[in-house]
Amino acid sequence: MNKIATFFILIFISSICFAQRTFILNKGSNNYTVEITVENCYDGTCEGAGTVELFDKKTKQSFQILTSEDLYFYIDSTQSLTVNVIELYGEQSPLIFNDFNFDGSEDLAIRNGNNSGYGGPSYDVYVYNITKKQFELSEELTTLALENLGMFQTDQKRKIITTYAKSGCCWHIKTEYKVDPKTGLVKVYELEEDAQNDEYVTVTTRKLVNNKWKSSVKKYKINEYYK
Repeated sequence: MNKIATFFILIFISSICFAQRTFILNKGSNNYTVEITVENCYDGTCEGAGTVELFDKKTKQSFQILTSEDLYFYIDSTQSLTVNVIELYGEQSPLIFNDFNFDGSEDLAIRNGNNSGYGGPSYDVYVYNITKKQFELSEELTTLALENLGMFQTDQKRKIITTYAKSGCCWHIKTEYKVDPKTGLVKVYELEEDAQNDEYVTVTTRKLVNNKWKSSVKKYKINEYYK
């Protein structure tokens, strides 16, 4: 086989391995069917520039198109991808549908690379503007998903957003926020675990009570605390 033929075969193989892919998601959202297009998929991993087109489930019409500079996600052996999965240190889906600001409307977070803590997943977070009837980027919630360990979690019953962060193996912090319609995010609780001492873990809790912070500090033996 001559060099020219070999060159074109390699180009052909490359185009197969790194081909643009389109996925259709009918689950995960109460209101939308989603068409996801991503630049490259190879060996179970998709990444690169992507578009997320939302179709209204009732009218079947295109509702809105959103983009990501790096729509990074994994596909399984059935060529499927997950939606709405948020696992600390585990799977985090390319799309998260939820009511992030607790206003009764479905919002959307779209994976945008691996730029959160320790190279974890990062997201662009969009909230639904009921007046404009479209999704708008929330800088505040996007920053929250960027500066912690991946996508934050929501407690719809308590109307609380929870983030997790760490430094090395032995310092962790859990933070809770409420959403004030006028001022935005309000930090209301922190649980800090400092196990940098070989024998003890220092646990500090901070709570916002009547606009004042109250804190307590306790020490536990490491082998008892982490049973």
